[in-house]
Amino acid sequence: MNLKNLKKPIDKKLSKHLKFKNISVAYPYFNHKEVNAVLDSLLKLRISQGDKTKLFEKKFADFHNVKYGIAVNSGSSANLVLFAALIKQKKLRVGDEIIVPATTFATVVSPLYQLGLVPVYVDIESKNWNINPELIEGAISKKTKAIFTVHTLGFPSNMNEINKIAKRKKLFVIEDCCEAHGAKYNNKIVGSLSLASTFSFFVAHNITTGEGGMILTNDKKLQQDVRSIREFGRLLNIKKRFSTSAKMKNYDSRYMFMNMGYNLRLNDISSSIGIEQLKKLKSINIVRRANAKYLSDKLSSLKKHIYIPSVNKNEKSAYYGYPFMVKNSNLRNKLAKYLEDNGIETRAIMGGCLPDQPAFVNQKHRIYNNLVNSRIVKNSGIFIGIHSALQKKHLDKIVSTFEKFFKVISK
Repeated sequence: MNLKNLKKPIDKKLSKHLKFKNISVAYPYFNHKEVNAVLDSLLKLRISQGDKTKLFEKKFADFHNVKYGIAVNSGSSANLVLFAALIKQKKLRVGDEIIVPATTFATVVSPLYQLGLVPVYVDIESKNWNINPELIEGAISKKTKAIFTVHTLGFPSNMNEINKIAKRKKLFVIEDCCEAHGAKYNNKIVGSLSLASTFSFFVAHNITTGEGGMILTNDKKLQQDVRSIREFGRLLNIKKRFSTSAKMKNYDSRYMFMNMGYNLRLNDISSSIGIEQLKKLKSINIVRRANAKYLSDKLSSLKKHIYIPSVNKNEKSAYYGYPFMVKNSNLRNKLAKYLEDNGIETRAIMGGCLPDQPAFVNQKHRIYNNLVNSRIVKNSGIFIGIHSALQKKHLDKIVSTFEKFFKVISK
């Protein structure tokens, strides 16, 4: 079958989705190339993890100038597998503390609790809602072994200061880049600035595989354990048909399990989408940044009502969403409802303040100092869509809706 013949009908069909009126938080931006890539996998009967997943891993690692990429089925799984591998390597032990920002997504910390690690919650900066480096050192105890920073909503963390503290205190750093595909810090792409990093390819993110995730690292032994744990804990890099251990003699190597593992693999259908999406990432982010600048310029007249996080000159945000804080927290939910009544989707800033969440409030963790900024964002923060399918008319609608709301409120 000549898949090139499908280009026009596929793109014509997909283009109908661009005629939207309501402004969604996310939009899976793809064309005939992703559809053809999926069809290619289906027609070759390659639907589980295979060559396309290996290719996606390599291309994604190369894009970030990192040696190894290990694909999994979600960003949440990426965090779980990575920290399980760090425990396997004895870089971490049950009961060790991990410094985390208080404002982030739930599955940044869920794997830590599940694996017997102890999150230490640190407040965020008011400027960009990332972990505040000035507070990290005070949060460190004898049990602290790592700093797990998150590039929240695509805004890069202050990696220079975080890495300096880690080096001084003999800790290692992990980056959660699930919302930050293509973001840059000091002209270096995030995900390449630590021992290892994690990504998500959920449909709402800058690039998507529908569901999916990735772990990046330059550490050869770490990537080997990550691959094994991702895939049942089985023996990898098989060189002999049969293998022997203390109690397993000449046993099928394919069914030798060396680690406690999971089945969290990414399939070739998803990976075929990811390969094509990665080619579009730079252009997608250019549009997202332009959209963000347009909104920030137009909404600057409302600065007495809303605060918009800013980006330093040495940073480039990936703008997973367009976040802002309503200065009068009593108006946050009213504004959210008004936006949604006018066809503009809204979301809270992830989990707000995580130690306040019902799932975590009674779990074992430590809170450093107070979490003033995290709780302000919990009560006042919102984000809306900024994706590359938005046109000027959509951005103007956002601006006019904001203006109408605050005009009425001001009377």
